[in-house]
Amino acid sequence: MSTISVIVGNPKPRSRTRQIAEELAGRIATHTGATPHPTIDLIDHAASLFTWPAPTLDPLLDQLRTSSYAVIATPTYKASYTGLLKSFLDRYPARALDGVTAIPVFTTASDEHALAVEFTLRPLLVELGASVPTRGLAFPTPKFDRRDEVLDEWFASQGRLLDGAATARTAVHA
Repeated sequence: MSTISVIVGNPKPRSRTRQIAEELAGRIATHTGATPHPTIDLIDHAASLFTWPAPTLDPLLDQLRTSSYAVIATPTYKASYTGLLKSFLDRYPARALDGVTAIPVFTTASDEHALAVEFTLRPLLVELGASVPTRGLAFPTPKFDRRDEVLDEWFASQGRLLDGAATARTAVHA
């Protein structure tokens, strides 16, 4: 059975970034048949993220590590991802996300930051061993009220690249 996790690195609880990520994950789950895990909104765990060790984070880390698909979402901060997201992902050693198909998502205030998702988050996810077969989603927050249109457009061009990813994970972990 394939599963999908949503990891949100926005310092605002219940953010637009979270909503975009969950709506994209819903489309992916429908397309792939993956079962959604509960969303991990990192702001809810901020006190633990900068504490070592933090056993309360272990189930969250395991959830992502064992997921077939993962939507990793963050607002754009200084043309990169947030410290919340970085501190969570820093808990994994290299190649720890082998077999996870990751979809990086940035919410951006302007098109000037559209490439940040490709140049900052994608390399980190690849370093951790995740497969990143799609173009990252740079979601322009001024289009939030038209999010169905933006998400549908992204999925129409990228969704087919997710076909077979769960099968590949099963083969890796068999």
